[in-house]
Amino acid sequence: MRRLAAAALAWLAAASVLVAGPAQAHDPLPALDFEPPAPGTYTLHRIMAAPDGEVLGVDGRPQPLSRFTHARITLLGLVYTTCVDPDGCPFALRVFDALKAAVDRSPALRTQMRLVSLSFDPERDTPAAMRGYAGRRARDDGGIPWRFLTTRSARSLRPLLAGFGQDVRSTGGGSAGRDLSHVLKVFLIDRAGFVREIYSSTFLHPRTVLNDVQTLLLEE
Repeated sequence: MRRLAAAALAWLAAASVLVAGPAQAHDPLPALDFEPPAPGTYTLHRIMAAPDGEVLGVDGRPQPLSRFTHARITLLGLVYTTCVDPDGCPFALRVFDALKAAVDRSPALRTQMRLVSLSFDPERDTPAAMRGYAGRRARDDGGIPWRFLTTRSARSLRPLLAGFGQDVRSTGGGSAGRDLSHVLKVFLIDRAGFVREIYSSTFLHPRTVLNDVQTLLLEE
């Protein structure tokens, strides 16, 4: 693991170039307005255990969420497909796209991580809707896996939202015309299933996430 972490740290030095490469040229992410601390110079504490419950993949097959929060370092974002807030779910999608593009180029990292997008709007975000939202992102392309998940109902979703501490309020009328009000939260989960960092839109950036992933690898 020390050898892996050393190789990954060397790769991280070029990460800012990678995430700004051709794949992101048309819609670049804003630059960080601060310099994050070097990996391994700080501690990420265990905040809480990631909750577990039944989720549905894009194929509609039920599986425990724990299958997607253990064994690899996981970055999990709570989203809904019809969100139009530029600082909300679409922003998280852009960050995840940049991370996948970067990590796919690092043999030292792509087998250590996964990305998960979990919907908190099961009424509209059916497995088929999540499959359409994911597009090519859900394909097994040999890089870092990216799973798109939903739940059967609001009832089965409720304990997951409570476990993650995610507040969601419905505004507007009717299921087709309503909006969901929420604060963007993305969770960094270690291999044992513990949440080690929670990112808001202010701190969600490929550099901060990758620094924290390296810190977890060095800890191991």
